Amino acid sequence: MQRLDLKQLLSQKLSPQQIQFIKLLQIPTAELDTRIKEEMEVNPALEEDEADEPEEMERDEDSDDADDDPDAGLDNDENTLDEDFDDRGSDQEMAEEMPEPDLMPKDEGPVDTEAAPDNTDLDLSDYLNDDEIAGYKMQGDGPGEEEERDTPLADTSGSLMDSLMDQLHFADLDERQGAIGQQLIGSIDGDGYIRRDLSAIANDLAFSQNLEVTVAEIEAVLRVVQGFDPAGIAARDLPECLLLQLERRPQDENTVNAERILTDTFEEFSKKHYPRIQQKLDLEDDELKEAINVILKLNPKPGGSGPSGLGKTQYLMPDFILTNDNGVFNLTLNARNAPELRVSPAYTEMFRTYDKAAKKDQKMKEAVTFVKQKLDSAKWFIDAIRQRQNTLLRTMNAIVELQREFFVEGDESKLRPMILKDIAQMISMDISTVSRVANSKSIQTEFGIYPLKYFFSEGIATDSGEDASSREVKSILKDLIGNESKERPLSDDKLEKMLNARGYNIARRTVAKYREQLNIPVARLRKEL
Repeated sequence: MQRLDLKQLLSQKLSPQQIQFIKLLQIPTAELDTRIKEEMEVNPALEEDEADEPEEMERDEDSDDADDDPDAGLDNDENTLDEDFDDRGSDQEMAEEMPEPDLMPKDEGPVDTEAAPDNTDLDLSDYLNDDEIAGYKMQGDGPGEEEERDTPLADTSGSLMDSLMDQLHFADLDERQGAIGQQLIGSIDGDGYIRRDLSAIANDLAFSQNLEVTVAEIEAVLRVVQGFDPAGIAARDLPECLLLQLERRPQDENTVNAERILTDTFEEFSKKHYPRIQQKLDLEDDELKEAINVILKLNPKPGGSGPSGLGKTQYLMPDFILTNDNGVFNLTLNARNAPELRVSPAYTEMFRTYDKAAKKDQKMKEAVTFVKQKLDSAKWFIDAIRQRQNTLLRTMNAIVELQREFFVEGDESKLRPMILKDIAQMISMDISTVSRVANSKSIQTEFGIYPLKYFFSEGIATDSGEDASSREVKSILKDLIGNESKERPLSDDKLEKMLNARGYNIARRTVAKYREQLNIPVARLRKEL
C-alpha cells in the first residue's frame, strides 16, 4: 500500500557566485590569467580594459569632456577593494554569511519567450547606465608595468628530448637503428633514466612500428644514445649512470678507484660502510677519500639538468610582495592578481537599440534575454575577482602582523607558533577560507620567496612556559647537525638531549620526525671520511 509522507528538511546550498569565488580563491597567481582567458572565451560580455585603444562605443554629446580622461565614468566604489566586505564562513557558512552581489535582473528566472505577451517590456534600467558598464574596471593593487618587466621570462631553450633527437640525427645510424634510437629516447624518464626492460621496448617496436628487433640490437643502439650529452643519460640504474660519467673523465688513479667502488662495492658505498670497502679493494685512507670525492661530484639525475640549461626551468611567481620601508611594511598583491576587466561597452548599444525600438518582436526579446544573462555572468566574475583580492590581502596582513619579527630580520628562529585557526579568528573568516589562501600562495620578501605554508607551525612547550614554533626547533636541529663532526655524526638520542638542554621539551621520535622532514639522513649515512 502506497503512503504519502511529508518531511521538513533544512539544508544549505552554495550559490553559483559563491562557488565561483571559492574556486578563484584557491588558484595561485600563475593560473589566474589562464582562468580569466577561459572565462573570456565562453563569455563575450567580458573583456580586458585596454586604455590605449579608442572607444568603440559612441558617446552622447554631454559626455565629450569625459573623453579626455581615460578613467572617466569609473565607479569609484567598484574600482577599490571593498574593505567592509564580509567574507566569513566555510563552504557551509558562506551560504549565509557571504553577501551575493546585487546584479540579478529584476525579471529573475528563465524567460518563457513563447508565453510572453507582445506588450511585455524587459526592464533595462540597470543596464543602460554608462558608468556602471563601461567603467567596471579593476585596477592593479601592486607594482604594474615595472614589476611585470622584472618577472623572469620562461625558459625558451629546447627541451632535453629535442636535444637528444638532434644528436640522434647526427649519429651514424641506419634507418632501422634510428627507429630504435627514437624509441629509446622516448622511454627516458624525467631523471634521465631508462627504467623499462629492453624486451618491453622490443615489444613496443613490434606493435607500434612493426619492427622486429632483438635485445642485442637495442643494447647496441643504447650504447650510442648513452654517449650523448648530458653524460649519464639513458642509464638503466644509478651505478650505470655514474659509471657512464666516469668514462668521460681522465683515467687517472682516482677515477679507476671510483669505478672499482661502484662496480664491486656499490652496496657498501650506498650504506657508507667505508671500512668494508677498504678491506675489499685494499685501499688506503687517502685513496678511498679521493675516490669518494670523485663520485660525489657526479650527477645522479642527468635528466634534471644538462649543458646550457637543457632541463626545463620553472620560476616561482609570488602572489604577494612585501617591502620594509624603515620599519613600515608595505604589502601589495602581484599585479597579475589585479587584472583590468570590464563588461563590454558594445552591450550598452544592444540595450539602447532594444529600448528605442518601436516594435519589440519575439526574436529581439530572446536576444536581449541572452545578453542579460552574459552580462550578469561577467559582473559576477569581476566581483569574484575583487572579493579574491580583498580576502588575499586580509589574510596576508594578518600573517605579517603575527610574524612581524621574522619579516623584520628574516631569522627562522623568530617564527611564532601559528595555526590556521589563529588567522581565521583575526580576520573573522572560516578556517577553510584561510586554508585555501595558504595552500598554493607565496610571498616575496627581502629575504627570498616563501610559501605561505612556511609560516604555519605548531607550538612546542619550553622550560620557560612559553610555546616555541616547530619551525624554530627545526632550525636549531639543522644547525646542530650542520656543525657536527662528520666522522662521528650525532644520533637522534644525542640530538634529543642537546635540545632538552636548550629548554625544548621534545622526544626522540619527534627529533626523528623533524629530521626526516628536513630530508636529513640518519647518523650512519651522514658519516664522512
